[in-house]
Amino acid sequence: MSKQIFGAQLSLRCCGTTAPDRVAGPCWQLYVAQFGLVGEWPTFTWPTSTEIPTVDQRLEALECLGFTLAEAAEWEWTEHTGPDYHPHPVRVLLLGAVKVRPLESGAS
Repeated sequence: MSKQIFGAQLSLRCCGTTAPDRVAGPCWQLYVAQFGLVGEWPTFTWPTSTEIPTVDQRLEALECLGFTLAEAAEWEWTEHTGPDYHPHPVRVLLLGAVKVRPLESGAS
């Protein structure tokens, strides 16, 4: 079993995203924080929707990125206030985080 543990974060991108692919509306994005440039981190983006991805959808996305939950890891959720620089009113942001490890056989 791999002993490398990374942090994965799930957040709603309220104004869409430009990386790794452009999405014009709100969408959920999952990424695994690693060493190196943020633009090189493994990232999964769901189609435009504000629906929180289910646990199974999150596990499938992690597997697509070559990761699985670390032993005894559980999703933790926090709320933050959105940044002032967005062109819409400040809102509460929901962020999910979990510890992950690389899959034994790599990405599927």
